[in-house]
Amino acid sequence: MTEIEVQTKKYKRIIVGLLVVIALLIILLFLQNSRVRTIYVQKAEGVAKNTELQKELDSLLSEHNHIKSAYGNLSDKLAQKDSVIIANATEIQKLIAIQGDYSRTKRKLELLRGIAQDYVTRLDSLYTVNRKLSDENVKIKKDYRNEKELSSSLAKDKDVLVEKVNLASQLKAYNIKAGTAKLRSGGKKEVETDKAKRVERVNICFTLSENKIAGAGAKTIYVRIARPDNVIVCEGKDDKYSFDYQGQKIQYSMKKDIDYQNKTQDICLSWDKKDSKIPAMVGRYNVSIFVDGYEIGQSSFELK
Repeated sequence: MTEIEVQTKKYKRIIVGLLVVIALLIILLFLQNSRVRTIYVQKAEGVAKNTELQKELDSLLSEHNHIKSAYGNLSDKLAQKDSVIIANATEIQKLIAIQGDYSRTKRKLELLRGIAQDYVTRLDSLYTVNRKLSDENVKIKKDYRNEKELSSSLAKDKDVLVEKVNLASQLKAYNIKAGTAKLRSGGKKEVETDKAKRVERVNICFTLSENKIAGAGAKTIYVRIARPDNVIVCEGKDDKYSFDYQGQKIQYSMKKDIDYQNKTQDICLSWDKKDSKIPAMVGRYNVSIFVDGYEIGQSSFELK
């Protein structure tokens, strides 16, 4: 065999070897592309599944937050249940982020959905109970307000009735006569006079009215004599010579204790001037009569 033939045969073997290598590379490339395509498809499917899970989780949390907002402060009573929901949602979010086992993540999501549904059921129950209590509270408040208004009305009627009874039970002084006199025979004899420089005694006489509903028994009659300058004629300025009238202490000129038995009664009181040498004030004197804390009559007299 010639050298050329030897070389030709050698090249043929090399070419065949190269063709075999190329064929093997083509087969390997095809297999690799198929594997890459499979991985890509699997990856795409995994991404799609995780996207689906993420949407479901987002929807569930959005609905949960909406329900919490709708029920307001009532949801605070289920704070522990809400914490369980948030903890499970966080765990599922981590599994989605690392593209964990789809089936496991799906099961946890379904479990979370059940917990969220139980949360809503409990909120509904609380709302129903709270609404019932609110309705009862409104009714109680309304009843209380009505009772209060009724009590107020009754109290007003009672006050009016008491006032009418008080007015009806008040005694009256009529036929009031105020006389002034000069004393003779050591005070045993009176001579009427209206001269200021001669007056030594003031007599106040009147008839106390009959009243069947007034309280019978011991009563004290008070008489106030006011001078023309409005100063009250009295024995002294301390509380000994004063009485209660409409919440305050006022002075009296003279008083008399009587036994009232619901019948008309004639009463007279006298006031003697302490110093006969000092003349009385000229002018009009006003007389007021009081009993049981009420003013029951007025009169006047004038000194010249």
